Amino acid sequence: MNYVTARFSIIIIIFITSISTSTAYAEAEAKTKEKVATHPAERLVNRTTASIFSQIKKNKDAIKKDPKLLHQLVSEVVLPHFDFDKMSSWALGKYWREANKDQKIKFTEQFRALLVRTYANALASNTDQKIKYLPIRIKNEKKVTVRTEIEQKGTFPLPINYRMHLIDNEWKVYDVNIDSVSMVKNFQSSFANEIRKSNIDKLIKQLTERNQKAISG
Repeated sequence: MNYVTARFSIIIIIFITSISTSTAYAEAEAKTKEKVATHPAERLVNRTTASIFSQIKKNKDAIKKDPKLLHQLVSEVVLPHFDFDKMSSWALGKYWREANKDQKIKFTEQFRALLVRTYANALASNTDQKIKYLPIRIKNEKKVTVRTEIEQKGTFPLPINYRMHLIDNEWKVYDVNIDSVSMVKNFQSSFANEIRKSNIDKLIKQLTERNQKAISG
């Protein structure tokens, strides 16, 4: 779980910050990218970036007093652009088909909570990394990959690609690839190991306990 969470934290930093930590630069860069982005999925990523920066700047003092407000911002501004139903079903793999309706609902709820706190933890970290947007890869009219690279000192850029699809007239992320490795498949492997040791109810219980501990801690 730690490996998966760490890898996902990298994604969050990139998705949210996709520019440097300089606020003035961030706002200018977001506006510039908004002009050059031609596909709705690209524009969505850019708008989300600008929006989360604006909200954090506006609520900086309140967040410092109550860090949970950052979780709320992440939940409201960023996560609505992820397709949790699809991500949850992929993350459980064959066990999703074996799960009953109640288990699916509870797992999706805790999986979302896991991602919310992972987002918040990553966002709370300072980073001066910069993002480069590459030409979008269009599979068909309902599936695209928004391609990016994050600069790394002394080595090659790290490719981060967002697989997105059009569902109910909205573009949503359903998987993220870091250096050609699927994040959902990483979660799938981790969750499968937990289930094989016990069962899906135990996995849900473990996720619930970890999320509650994080909130109370």
